[in-house]
Amino acid sequence: MQIEIVADLKTTLGEGPLWDVEQQRLYWIDSIDGRVFRATADGRELRAWDVGAKIGSMALRRDGTHALVALQTGVHDLDLESGALTLIATPETHLPRNRLNDGKVDRRGRFLFGSMDTLEDEASGRLYRLDPDLSLHVLDEKIIVSNGPCWSPDDRTFYFADTWTGEIWAYDYDIETGAATKRRRFAPVDRSNGGAADGATVDAEGFLWQALVYDGKLVRYAPDGSLDRIIEMPVRKVTSVMFGGPNLDILYVTSMAKPPLPRFPDDGQQRGALFAITGLGIKGIPEPRFGS
Repeated sequence: MQIEIVADLKTTLGEGPLWDVEQQRLYWIDSIDGRVFRATADGRELRAWDVGAKIGSMALRRDGTHALVALQTGVHDLDLESGALTLIATPETHLPRNRLNDGKVDRRGRFLFGSMDTLEDEASGRLYRLDPDLSLHVLDEKIIVSNGPCWSPDDRTFYFADTWTGEIWAYDYDIETGAATKRRRFAPVDRSNGGAADGATVDAEGFLWQALVYDGKLVRYAPDGSLDRIIEMPVRKVTSVMFGGPNLDILYVTSMAKPPLPRFPDDGQQRGALFAITGLGIKGIPEPRFGS
């Protein structure tokens, strides 16, 4: 196993790595600075879009020339050719302390995303589902910081975390309707060193990978919730993970250069970099695009 830096951009809050199989490109975001990045598997041909607001997550649309971006107060369409933004939904304009956060697309083209309290202490967030017809649905509520949405390979289980609860949740998922029900604890999160659950992905073997932010660890859980392995990262503030590359066997890891609140720890010179882990012998699953 080898850990390397792919792009040393010092992202204030790097998040949401997304490998698109059709384009063979990696996307990721800087949540605080409001930017979307795209590069080849080895970090070349770098391009960036400024979306003018804090961004929690993104997803490509079916045509590949547009993306969904979950900005601070609403979901927008981003034209990747012109950079123009078009508003789609504003679910929480009545909650000025909230912003939209982590999100992913299920294998029927729906975008599931959550919101969070920016001070990270009030359970004012929700979990939403945006359907291809652009209708918006609330799936869960009373969440402090929404993070880590992903699915089991058979689409029957949806994983999700409220960062500060100390656990990862599992829901029964109906791929036909997009319903997420019967929330339960999937696995506990070790918070003894100040870490907390952040971004996640599921590999082709059905194991869940979680970034343990502020503790500098990546944790792999078996489908039964048991701990499988831990990878120590060179920075503490690792934020999210995604498999990509031509063979889907590179694990990309985002990190943050500056903590969002004073109570969180600083990091060394490699803070804010995009990392790539090779030699794991594990592959990911292609990420779907939004739309029918």
